[in-house]
Amino acid sequence: MIISTTPTLEGRPIRDYLGIATGEVIVGANIFKDLFAGIRDIVGGRAGAYESTLRSAREEAYRELADEARRMGADAVVGVDIDYEVVGQNGSMLMVSVSGTAVKL
Repeated sequence: MIISTTPTLEGRPIRDYLGIATGEVIVGANIFKDLFAGIRDIVGGRAGAYESTLRSAREEAYRELADEARRMGADAVVGVDIDYEVVGQNGSMLMVSVSGTAVKL
C-alpha cells in the first residue's frame, strides 16, 4: 500500500478515487502521568517513553488507514494528513488521526 502526503504519485496515474480512508488511535492517560512522575526518563532533553508511545500510536493509525483503504479496494492513499489532539476530561488522552483519499492506480 502506497501512502503519500502528495495529491498525486509521479509516474502512477490515478484511475479511480474511492473515497476518504481514516485511522484513529487514542492513547490513555497513564503514559502522561508516568512520564511526568518519572521525569528521570528524560535523557538529553528528550522524553523517551513519550516519544515511543507517540511513535507507536502514529504507526497504528497508519496501519488502520492502510487496512481501511485495502477494504475499499485501493492501491494507494494520497493527500494524507496526520493530526494530534488532546482529548478527554482534563486533556487526559491523546488522539492520533490520519486521513487521506483512497485511490485505484
